[in-house]
Amino acid sequence: MAEFEVRTDLALEIRESFEGDGGEIRGVVLEETKGKSSDIKITRVVIKNEEGAAAMGKPMGTYITLEAPLMSKGDEDYHRDISEELADHVKEMIAENVREKKGERLSVLVVGLGNQDVTPDALGPMVVDNLLITRHLKQPKAAVSGIVPGVMAQTGMETAEIIYGIVEQTQPDAVIVIDALAARSISRLGTTIQLTDTGIQPGSGVGNHRSKLAEDSLGVPVIAIGVPTVVGAATIVFDTVDALIQALSSAKSTEFAAEMIEEMNMEEKHQLIRELLEPRFGPMFVTPKDIDASVKRLSFTISEGINIAMFA
Repeated sequence: MAEFEVRTDLALEIRESFEGDGGEIRGVVLEETKGKSSDIKITRVVIKNEEGAAAMGKPMGTYITLEAPLMSKGDEDYHRDISEELADHVKEMIAENVREKKGERLSVLVVGLGNQDVTPDALGPMVVDNLLITRHLKQPKAAVSGIVPGVMAQTGMETAEIIYGIVEQTQPDAVIVIDALAARSISRLGTTIQLTDTGIQPGSGVGNHRSKLAEDSLGVPVIAIGVPTVVGAATIVFDTVDALIQALSSAKSTEFAAEMIEEMNMEEKHQLIRELLEPRFGPMFVTPKDIDASVKRLSFTISEGINIAMFA
């Protein structure tokens, strides 16, 4: 479970920050557009400089969120639209980060992070299983290789150690890393795909902080793709508190209590709830009851997006 959603859902945080700062954060650009289907919403956040990075607490780079509220459904045409949208953004990130190789085919290593024996964490391995692998073939326009490194409890090795060795030996032009995320909002479970060119920190979504996979450590651009498949108990309570605030605000007698809670920012609310819950119950994570069907469907959608980006 990776870090770039669990600590802060950047799209949600920046919307809140832009509203609070009069519509501008220096060094940060926010763009919101519609995708190929009118139901698909694209949020693109670019942190352009150190000032923006300090303001957001994130590395400089591009962060893209595809919000598709019907992604949990089995509509093949809708999922095809999502795959094509994902392909466009993967190609764009590769073009922005990988130097052009005229006359040579692009070489990409796809890494499926996670534990394939645990369904909510099996997204990465399942995506790699569905990929078109072509590095061993001579004719295709892209040389795609794939690896499922497992988790430290299975291998006794850091994921970063395994991937570093593979990159050193195979020398790909870019690495695409797929991982399941821990959601920052219940509504985003299985309904968003997030991309970033700043890399990913495996395991940190559930408190197992591992070495980050990024360009500065691997020596090649790293594009991370993730989908939230679990949500923490603190997040469920957080969403419940938000609903409570709305209820309190509607009555004159409880309006003051609602205002006190509302004055806290998103991170302060989450921290307060974690401090109340986790000492008593420990960190708990919840996943939807149909997660097996959801992860299987999403793995095909993401792998198809990567296949289109590489070969279409």
